[in-house]
Amino acid sequence: MTRPHRLAFVTIGESPRDDIVPEMLADIGGAVEAHEFGALDGLSDAAIAALTPRPGETAFATRRRDGREVTIAKERVEVLLEKVLAQVDDQNFDAVVLLCTGTHVKPLQNTLMIEAQRIVDSMVEAMAASSRRLGVMLPLERQIEEFPKRHVFPSAEAPRLVAASPYAGDAMAEKAAGLAGCDLVIMHCMGYSEDMRAEVRRVVDAPVLLSRRIVSGAIRQIL
Repeated sequence: MTRPHRLAFVTIGESPRDDIVPEMLADIGGAVEAHEFGALDGLSDAAIAALTPRPGETAFATRRRDGREVTIAKERVEVLLEKVLAQVDDQNFDAVVLLCTGTHVKPLQNTLMIEAQRIVDSMVEAMAASSRRLGVMLPLERQIEEFPKRHVFPSAEAPRLVAASPYAGDAMAEKAAGLAGCDLVIMHCMGYSEDMRAEVRRVVDAPVLLSRRIVSGAIRQIL
């Protein structure tokens, strides 16, 4: 009997990510032994609050174990993330899945890493090259200003950006109305679910790409 593939799912928030990993595993299919790790695991409330972005820092939105949304500084959480990845790299996983579309990290020494940002952005870049106007949905309002500094997509017109949190109960369809007229949309956060994508698709007359499904597709190729 072939053994299950051992995958490590690593979040910039707290694990387990019950809002992401089960849906991804259903999409991936096959025999998978999933293990979860988080950059915020083991930190006190005060330590997590201290990661709130300061002026000039880039903001990430993520999820606490109890479902609460938390905003943290990219620059400082990546330091914690690198430590977690170094520990995971020594545990004989078949692959490590990084559940964040906003960060680049150092290559691992021992384990294949599926890095969500590179995979999602590469696919969107390829499709946006023939797009007249790309629409992008982000978790935080402040990310609308930050996003173009970190992600460049070649559409004919400047991308249209809207903010809708997957963690704070925002009305996806209401927010997606701001993407009317776009001919391709990317929900650029691993926190967005298939149900949220369906809400957006009902009001946007264009293909809507879901980050977690793009990443799940990449994982299926290695199983």
